[in-house]
Amino acid sequence: MKTYQGKLVGRGKKFAIVVSRFNDFISKKLVEGAIDILVRHNVEEEEIEIIWVPGCSEILYAANKIAAKKEKFDAVICLGAIIKGETSHFDFLAAQVAKGISQISLSGNLPIVSGIITADSLEQAIQRAGAKEGNRGADAGLAALEMADLDENLI
Repeated sequence: MKTYQGKLVGRGKKFAIVVSRFNDFISKKLVEGAIDILVRHNVEEEEIEIIWVPGCSEILYAANKIAAKKEKFDAVICLGAIIKGETSHFDFLAAQVAKGISQISLSGNLPIVSGIITADSLEQAIQRAGAKEGNRGADAGLAALEMADLDENLI
């Protein structure tokens, strides 16, 4: 039996971080978490590029554009926060972004990892951006490292 599994190896790899400016007080913490993980796993800082976009739906355009040029990056990390408000916009946006990231990733060109927080409240988002519940950006960084390595070694 042959088993494939990615390793948390960053040396020689390049990563794009696409991040939403909307709710940037949360997004900035997610970016810090992702960069910290990548650097601690031997990714050189100059091999990390950060692309800021207006909101979470715009992440899809940027990630898709990056995936079309696979040779530049080994993985893309998508970061942002969608916080529930008074309207149904939250449900629509959260579903659209999750589906969009999945579709881009399934195109097979490049690992695309979601670190998008969907939260019912600001407090909940803060907890997922580096407080009690860890940092979703750091989690996405780990997943990107593993998937970039797996992509390199998968049939």
